[in-house]
Amino acid sequence: KASPDDVPGRVASLLEDRRRLEREASDLRQKIAVGGGADSIAPDVRQVAGIALTARILQDIPAKELKPLTDSLKTQIGSGVVTVVSVSDGKASIVVGVTDDLTDRLSAVDLVRIGSAALGGKGGGGRPDMAQAGGPNGDAAPQALAAIEEALSNQSADQTAGQA
Repeated sequence: KASPDDVPGRVASLLEDRRRLEREASDLRQKIAVGGGADSIAPDVRQVAGIALTARILQDIPAKELKPLTDSLKTQIGSGVVTVVSVSDGKASIVVGVTDDLTDRLSAVDLVRIGSAALGGKGGGGRPDMAQAGGPNGDAAPQALAAIEEALSNQSADQTAGQA
């Protein structure tokens, strides 16, 4: 119980506790999504036309947590493309991250739009190194990842043709 004079301080304390717990829950969800550590990501990295790609489908991770998760995965792979799709209530959120060394030839915005189209979405946006979109068809998450992988293959083939 609190006296009327103590209520504002108590409310402030409870709000701070809630913020702290939300941050901790977010951190734990990210650790679970990444697999618990840097060593566990290695098997999920594939080479697509010479570009490292890690692609994940997650369940019920809030869209606002996908960008920090994508940044973490970008750091772990060093150079490459990270695609994360979270499916919740049948809808999907997608984030694509491109490491800085590849943004001169790959755009996260272009890739996320391809993924969004596969999810039934229209558009998406962001920066060349990080872009986000969504779509109403969460069941199409595997197709979204496949479409992005195909775009990477085609992008690399186009680059090779342009250099010939």
